[in-house]
Amino acid sequence: MAEIRPGEIIGRAFRLYRDQAATLLGAALIVFAVQFLLALLLPRLLFIAGIAAFVLSVFYGGMVVNLVRDVQDGRRDHGMGELFRSVTPVLLPLVALAIVAGIGIAVGFVLIIVPGLILLTIWSVAAPVMVIEHPGVFAALGRSRDLVRGYGWPVFGTIILAALIDIAVNIVASIVAAPLSDGGAAVVNWIAATVTAPVFALTSAVLYFALLAVKETGVQAAPGEPSPFGDESPRTT
Repeated sequence: MAEIRPGEIIGRAFRLYRDQAATLLGAALIVFAVQFLLALLLPRLLFIAGIAAFVLSVFYGGMVVNLVRDVQDGRRDHGMGELFRSVTPVLLPLVALAIVAGIGIAVGFVLIIVPGLILLTIWSVAAPVMVIEHPGVFAALGRSRDLVRGYGWPVFGTIILAALIDIAVNIVASIVAAPLSDGGAAVVNWIAATVTAPVFALTSAVLYFALLAVKETGVQAAPGEPSPFGDESPRTT
């Protein structure tokens, strides 16, 4: 892959989604079912339930990264249980990474939004870096920036495209849920959350392997106009 194009990255992510739907959706159903049960069993301890839900979401994202790594040779060799177990050694660093990146991006959004978008872009593959390469938290953030450098605008475009797809699904779910009872609306929202759960994790993982391939093959974009991502935007040759 000599270039990073948003359409190609999203297309690759959705082909993986289609091919691995049983595993991706099955795992998402388990994760969201546990989250739902925690909310029911701990109605007065929503903070604890929220932390557990956050950790489960991070765990799920790590599983998706390992699934994408597994299919790089064109076939999947490991089952869902093996993929989940493979995340265990990096779960705590992955959670710490999500917290640090989340705080940084949130602060960036408070600062007139633009800094948050920049951090969201340059740290977009930090989670796959952590899962695959096992560095420290700040090393993963730095490695992500190094991989994105030179491809800030295409990576940003990929993130925006994935976000628009997620928003579109949730808008449809909201329309469907509007006339339903609270229970029916909850079911619809659960289905929508399950369906969209793999999107960003797949996109991030596919981006990581695409950027890694570009860097490792020595294919570099020609210098273009300065970009806000701390590099020059690529100009294809």
